[in-house]
Amino acid sequence: MTKTSDSKEKPLITKKDLNKVFWRSFQMEFSWNYERQMNMAYVYAMIPILKKLYQSKEEMASGLKRHLEFFNTTPHLVTLILGINAAMEEENRIDKNFDKKAIDSIKTSLMGPLAGIGDSFFWGTLRLIATGVGTSLALQGNILGPILFLLIFNVPHITLRYLFTGWGYKLGTGFLKKIQSSGLMHSLTLGAAIIGLIVVGAMTASMIDITIPLSIGSGEEAVKIQSILDDIFPKLLPLAAFGMVFYLLKKDVKPLTILGGMAVVGILGAWIGIF
Repeated sequence: MTKTSDSKEKPLITKKDLNKVFWRSFQMEFSWNYERQMNMAYVYAMIPILKKLYQSKEEMASGLKRHLEFFNTTPHLVTLILGINAAMEEENRIDKNFDKKAIDSIKTSLMGPLAGIGDSFFWGTLRLIATGVGTSLALQGNILGPILFLLIFNVPHITLRYLFTGWGYKLGTGFLKKIQSSGLMHSLTLGAAIIGLIVVGAMTASMIDITIPLSIGSGEEAVKIQSILDDIFPKLLPLAAFGMVFYLLKKDVKPLTILGGMAVVGILGAWIGIF
């Protein structure tokens, strides 16, 4: 009998461990930072799982570093990814040949799509419904206004957050067993990495806004430099800025130094009229 089949009979992660992850997931935005956004909170939520699976100092340190990478999604749905990652960490503990890169790749590939769904539902729909009901009562001096607002928004939110913890773990466990037995782990890792890069590319194009207002020529014959760049390669400047930041990070330049430099370049560029 293989170790994998042993784990199916006696999982290392228990319901109690997943409940700890659920409770810790509530502080997902408490330690938000500009460098890696929710990474501190994510690793905090994963600590009960890592402590349960890894006893040596080296394995624990490796696990902590693994979950300190950039992470950002709608916090209400984060337990789905946490559950899947918990199952993958368990598989990594059991199978010494498990590809650890798949853990981060799955996380990166899921955070974007889940953020799109979660932001639309929780921020764009449920919050407006709760606010509409609560505000109409509160304006009449009814104490039920704020109470109903909290209930309408938080009952679905907390219910889904709790259920997704277990569903994510079961989904991750069952899914991993199938791809391990079929030998598709390499394809999964490659596919997740590609999706992750697409997500990062889309974030770069949508979140970095750099334009050049300068023109060549004067009067009606003037041609804007930005329109020329857009014809050659749309979003060329955001891509160049992203490439520069990536290069500096690879050279071990501190993120705060890069942020300060970007602020200085932005202010000077706007003052001169380049940006």
